[in-house]
Amino acid sequence: MGSALIDAKGLNSYYGASHILRGIDFAVARGETIGLMGRNGMGKSTLLKSIMGLVKPRSGRVDVMGRDMTGRAPFEIAKLGIAYVPEGRGIFGNLSVVENLKMAARAGNTDAARERARTGEDWTYERVLDTFPRLKERLGHGGQQLSGGEQQMLTIGRALMTNPDLLILDEATEGLAPQIAREIWRICTMIRESGISSVIVDKNWKHVTRITDRNVILVKGEVVFEGSSAELTNRPELLEQYLGV
Repeated sequence: MGSALIDAKGLNSYYGASHILRGIDFAVARGETIGLMGRNGMGKSTLLKSIMGLVKPRSGRVDVMGRDMTGRAPFEIAKLGIAYVPEGRGIFGNLSVVENLKMAARAGNTDAARERARTGEDWTYERVLDTFPRLKERLGHGGQQLSGGEQQMLTIGRALMTNPDLLILDEATEGLAPQIAREIWRICTMIRESGISSVIVDKNWKHVTRITDRNVILVKGEVVFEGSSAELTNRPELLEQYLGV
């Protein structure tokens, strides 16, 4: 994939003696939104961590922007235009909303990011607050004072402040009230429309497939389905077999 932002091949990742990823191939093209699905414990988060350098694959290769970044430090991968919103959010609870956002602010250093800046479509502090009006009302609050939904908005906003080419979002709406979850999905749609690629992990396959181009299902560390959202939604037997719905 010449235009691939991420091109991972043959990934085998372990936790101790436990073989989690089993020869996975996974790629993300520029401008593409992908849903990564599977029941709990099937390797989704491990795949994302292997891409981001948080888990070093035992074998296989991860190319980021055409460069071999297998097992490299997470900050090196982030500098290439990859933003990661982990499960559990990882905000700084002792810092205010403003501080959480501004500490991440930087101009993107990829060609796509520079073009967005040239046309005024980059993610500035003002744009993030316009996108997340709840955060604008809580600028002086510490991270620990926010609700779970507000913390999720903050961590997505903080990721956007790095002006990435790809946003990886693990468990987008887990544990959030329906009203807040709808707001997160609205923001994911806005991110897609802005031209930023996304990888989205979430248990709500209906919402995921509404905004994704392609979907990948993992079972016990292996890819068992890869196809368009239309193909997946038209095959209820797959949803029942692999997602239990």
